[in-house]
Amino acid sequence: MLNFLKKKKQKKKLKVAIGISGGVDSAVTAALLKEKGYEVVGVHLYCYDEGPYCTAQEDRTSAVRVADHLGIPLKVWDLRKQYKDKVIRYFFSEYKAGRTPNPDVMCNREIKFGLFLEKALKELKVDYVATGHYAQIKKGKEGYQLLQGVDKSKDQSYFLYTLGQKQLGHILFPIGDLTKKQVREEAKKLNLPNKSRPDSQGICFVGPINVSRFLRENIPPKKGPVVTSEGQVIGEHDGIWFFTEGQRHGFRVFKPGLPLYVISKDVKTNTLVVGRGPQSQINKFSVENLSYINLHYKTRILEGGIKVRIRHLGDLLTATTKKSKNQILVKPTKSVSGVAPGQSAVFYQGQEVLGGGVISSTA
Repeated sequence: MLNFLKKKKQKKKLKVAIGISGGVDSAVTAALLKEKGYEVVGVHLYCYDEGPYCTAQEDRTSAVRVADHLGIPLKVWDLRKQYKDKVIRYFFSEYKAGRTPNPDVMCNREIKFGLFLEKALKELKVDYVATGHYAQIKKGKEGYQLLQGVDKSKDQSYFLYTLGQKQLGHILFPIGDLTKKQVREEAKKLNLPNKSRPDSQGICFVGPINVSRFLRENIPPKKGPVVTSEGQVIGEHDGIWFFTEGQRHGFRVFKPGLPLYVISKDVKTNTLVVGRGPQSQINKFSVENLSYINLHYKTRILEGGIKVRIRHLGDLLTATTKKSKNQILVKPTKSVSGVAPGQSAVFYQGQEVLGGGVISSTA
């Protein structure tokens, strides 16, 4: 029996709303909770339906089949307007401003554990909402803890750093202590209709679209110069919003040679600054718009023994941290590349997520 099912039996039948996306992870999540004895209500979030790459119709069909197979009710909530207002507009406005946003972080904060959680608690009168995230929630002495998923190749804790105690108390991640292989095996054992469906790719709810292509379809190009750190013009590009720090492709140089990387961007002049590999590395960066899993963690992040992650499944970097006004100054023990303003920086202590924020500047 799976670890999640070994927990002590509930004294009363608790009600849970499960976000059924149409994928195998949420389907197994629903099956496990039903087997555990929860009163399960499926909710399919209809958030985006534009573009030839969008899988919204296929996702909904799969969700309906899963709910029917498991014998649970399924509600479809149309959140397209809210998703466009809170996630898509943010995504494009950040790129236009020269930053590199993470739409999945915003999607989790505003949609999955914002609107979905609030609406489920209020309208469905549930005790919990559940999703197929690869992360874990545990109750500790100081409150709820957010931990990495057991499967480190699928861990999604990076995207969840904006969750707080009030939200964590109403969230379940039933597959967080399982590997993807175990989830697939459970899906086959239950003969779920989507047991062989490939994992979803791309932007949350949008589908398997290449980010560069998505940007170019929605933001008009504007040619600008490619310059060295000394200011010498060596090429041209189609708009600084199509690039991120550390990128080495997409711009054009007049005399091709050794690989060049994006070092920085000047929004006002639409200028792309490039350089050799070592020039793209940074020694420190500042993090703003901070969120903490628990308010007690404000000091823990500054006490040492902290690691920081700047991209999903990226390396956990050993670093020192220092408070600077309303920001945290982070100094990795080794210089790193590919650090861009707008990205999320998430702080870890061991397996636990302490909180995180948005990178505001680098040096």
